This record gives sequence, C-alpha cells and structure tokens, in this order.
Amino acid sequence: MVRLDIFADPICPWCHIGKRLLDIALMDRPDHPFTIEWHPFQLNPDMPKGGMDRRTYLETKFGGKENAAKVYAEIDEKAREAGLEIDFAAISRTPNTLDAHRLIHWAGIEGRQQPVVSFLFEAYFHKGQDIGDPAVLTSVAERAEMDGEMIARLLASDADADLIRNRDAHARQRGITGVPTFIVADRHVVVGAQPTTLWRDVIAELSGTAPDAPVQ
Repeated sequence: MVRLDIFADPICPWCHIGKRLLDIALMDRPDHPFTIEWHPFQLNPDMPKGGMDRRTYLETKFGGKENAAKVYAEIDEKAREAGLEIDFAAISRTPNTLDAHRLIHWAGIEGRQQPVVSFLFEAYFHKGQDIGDPAVLTSVAERAEMDGEMIARLLASDADADLIRNRDAHARQRGITGVPTFIVADRHVVVGAQPTTLWRDVIAELSGTAPDAPVQ
C-alpha cells in the first residue's frame, strides 16, 4: 500500500473539486494502492468561532464584490466540469472549521474519513449548511455510521482542539501554504485540484500497469 496524505479544509471549493477528480480515478481502479489520510489545514485559522457572513468574507478576501464574483465564476466552471453542482447561493456563512477538522480526526480513528469528508463537502457546498454548527457535524457523523451521541459530547468539549491547531501549524512549518495538497508516498507533493488523468497515471505507475480507459 502507498500513503496518500491530503491536506484540505472542508470549506475550500478547490478541495471539493480535487477530491471529486481523485475519487473518479479511484472508482476506475478499485484495486488502487492508496491508503488515504486527511490532514487539517484551516484556510482561516483566525476566523471567529461563530464564523462570519459569507458575502462580507468573500468581498474582504478578494477585494470587493466584482473580484469575488470573478473568482467564483471560475470555480463554478471547474466544479461543473468535474460533475459538481455547487449551490453557492445557499451558503450564507463562512464557518470556523476547527470543529469540522476535529470530526475528521475522530473519523480517522474509526476508518471513516472518506465518507465524513464527502458528507462535509455535501453539507456545505450543496445544502448550504453551517459545518461549524455542532448539530450539523453530529448529523454528518451519524450519516457516516459514527456514534452521534459520543461526537456531540466531544464537540461540546475542547477534546483534541489543540492537537488540530498543532497539526495545522506543523503543516505550515513543512511548507504547505495552500490546499488541497497531496503527498504521495511521503515523497511527492502535488498541489491543487489535479485532473483525473493524472491520478490514473499515478495509480498505473504505482501498480505497474497501463492506465485503464475512463469509465463512461
């Protein structure tokens, strides 16, 4: 097996797109050699705990309404090319994602990271839900067949909050400045939402086989 470490934030649209493009390659090759682990990287580590109005956040981040619209028009185009229909209009708040990263960490202990990450992206980008809300996170955990009552208790505490902050800081110390960032076999770093063809080629090379034809 080959480690595939993914640094991401569940409010990052490029991370959602990158996961989708990777997932297509993984579905094409269910015999792929990857053991996947998701790692925390907060795009907004100083975000207030309750988050903030999304329009205010975007206009502040991108220097005005026009620039924000231009950036997100490109993101929407790339998402649609990947087969994702993101409902940006439904998203009213940009949350602090510390608790979402705590949930992803706990999911890793139970081998449930892949579905939890998928459900977080779905909740935020397709349902407009606030993934900083403990009730939403508990619902995501239950969908992924985790113990909702236990997750609710953990979220109400500070359990592993410092661990997530330290892992985030360590990622930055390693030179990671943006997400998604993929590290293959602890050696090869790939930054950004990569095309499915790249992942097919990587899987083929690691497996010593020719790339499979795309699934129609």
